[in-house]
Amino acid sequence: MQSRGSNARFSGMGVRSPISSLMLAMFATMASFYVAGRLWQDAQNRVYLTKELDRITGQGHSAISVADTLKIIECREQRKKLSALEMELAAARQEGFVSKQSSDMKKTPEKGPVIVIGIFTSFGRKNDRDSIRKAWMSTDAALKRMEEKKGIVARFVIGRSANRGDSLDRSIDSENSQTNDFFILENHVEAPEELSKKTKLFFAHAADSWTADYYAKVNDNVFVNIDSLGNTLASYLSSPRVYIGCMKSGEVFSEQGHKWYEPDWWKFGDGKTYFRHASTELFVISQALARYISINRSLLRTYAHDDVSVGSWFIGADVKHVDDRKFCCSSWSSGAICSGV
Repeated sequence: MQSRGSNARFSGMGVRSPISSLMLAMFATMASFYVAGRLWQDAQNRVYLTKELDRITGQGHSAISVADTLKIIECREQRKKLSALEMELAAARQEGFVSKQSSDMKKTPEKGPVIVIGIFTSFGRKNDRDSIRKAWMSTDAALKRMEEKKGIVARFVIGRSANRGDSLDRSIDSENSQTNDFFILENHVEAPEELSKKTKLFFAHAADSWTADYYAKVNDNVFVNIDSLGNTLASYLSSPRVYIGCMKSGEVFSEQGHKWYEPDWWKFGDGKTYFRHASTELFVISQALARYISINRSLLRTYAHDDVSVGSWFIGADVKHVDDRKFCCSSWSSGAICSGV
C-alpha cells in the first residue's frame, strides 16, 4: 500500500514537471527580451547623447576624453576665481586702493606735462602767493604759455577751512576766480598739524588729474628757477622711480611740547635718528612714485613731518634716492634750483 502511494505521488509529479519547465522557459524568454530591450534602449540613448555632445562641442564623431573633461572643470574653476577677483577689484577701487583714472585704449594718448608743481600755501598768505606769481610762476596768459611751451604746471595747493564755507574759504574762492591757479583739496581740512596728510593727498590727486613725468612739492616761501629745474630733471628721465631733493637726516625728538616732537619716536630706534629723506622746501618724485602714492593712499602711514612721511613711503621700495645739493634752498648760488625767502 505504501509503495503504491509513493509511486502514485511520484507519477503525479512526473506529470506536472513538463508544465513547470514550459512556464519557466516562457518566463526566461520574456525576461531575456525585456533585458535585451533595455540594453538596446540604453545603447540608443548613449549614441544620441554622444552625437549631441559632438554637435555642441564641434569635435566631430569623437567622444570627449577624460583629459578634456578635467580641462573643462578647471576652466570653470578659473572662471569662478576670475569673477571673485573682479569683485575684489571693484571693492578695492571704492576703498581707494586702485587709481580711479581710467584709460581709453582707442584714443591716442595726449602728451602730458613734464612736471606738476604743487606750491603749498595756507590761509592768510596772499602776499606770499603774489610774490611767487611775480617772481617765477606767472599769471594769466603767461601761466598758460608756461604750461603749453615748457610743460610746467604750477598750482597753489590748499585745503578747506574747518568751518566749511566761512570767510577763509570764500577768500580763497574769490582769489582763485581771478587767478585760476589753485589746486583745492576739497576733502582736506587745512591745518599745520595735517601737513603730512595734505602732502599725501596732493600727490594722489595730482597723479589722478595729470599724467606728468614728475611731480614736485615746494613751499610758498621758496623761489624756483624753472629753467634750471627742467634741465636737472631731463637727466633723470631714464630712471622710472626717482626721488630727488636735498637729502638730510636729523634727531627724533621724543619730548612732548617740543617744536619738532614726533609722537612715533620709538619707531626710529634707540639712536633716535630719522632715515634719509628730502628736505620739505622742495623735492621731486617721478610719475611711478606718484602713482604708487595714489594707489596706496589708504595704507601709507604719515608722521609728524611731511618730509619724513614721504621718505618713509619710499625707504622700503625699489626707489632711486638722489641727493642733489641744487635742491638745498638755503642760498641762491650759481646753478641753484631754489632759494628760500
